This record gives sequence, C-alpha cells and structure tokens, in this order.
Amino acid sequence: MTNRPRIKHLAIMTLDPEKLAQFYEDVFGMTRLARPADRPKTSKAVFMTDGYLTLALLHNKAEGKAPGLNHFGFQIDSQDEISEKLAVFGLESTQRPADRPYAETRATDPDGNNFDLAVKGYGG
Repeated sequence: MTNRPRIKHLAIMTLDPEKLAQFYEDVFGMTRLARPADRPKTSKAVFMTDGYLTLALLHNKAEGKAPGLNHFGFQIDSQDEISEKLAVFGLESTQRPADRPYAETRATDPDGNNFDLAVKGYGG
C-alpha cells in the first residue's frame, strides 16, 4: 500500500438531519454536498464536508433510539490488501448496496464498530 488508509468519512444518526446540518453549517462553516443522483429522493440524509472529511447526517427512524455515531469510513488504495488484513482477525468486508455511492465495501472491527472502505472516495 502506497498510502496509509485515512479516515475521510463519519456518519451520525439523528432524528433531525436538517437541524443538525444547519448547526454544522453555522458553527463550523461546513458545506452541503450535492445529493447523489442515484440517492432516493425520499432519503432525509444530508451529506456535508469541511473540504477534507465528509459527514453523513442520517435520519434515525427509531424514535427513542439514542442518536450518535453510526459508522466511519477509510479511504484506501486496495480492497484486496485490506481484505487480507481483515482475514487475519477473522473478519471480512461485504459489498455495499448499489445505491450507496461513497463506499464499495463495509466491515466491522473486533468490537463490532462499522466502517466503510472506499477506493473511489467520499463524494468530493
């Protein structure tokens, strides 16, 4: 691997993605990314960036479920190389659905924390 994998993406579950997006715009100057063409129009998710990291604000449909970090994402050079390293820990990555434009695969760490793996990047 030529480059070290870098965290480039975080996703937060929230009951009000618009309100949280307004907060990140007003307080930190983040900007909204254009809605991907293949993203369902019914999705309330808002995607933002600070110019380096992307932040997905995902609609938490489960009233009463605690909001918070949903997953994070690594920008990588090779899916195969990371797959080999995951296998050492008895883990594997799975293909992301076609309507998820920013990452090709998803995996978990040994504690069950979700992370995405993207060679193509996180929607800049």
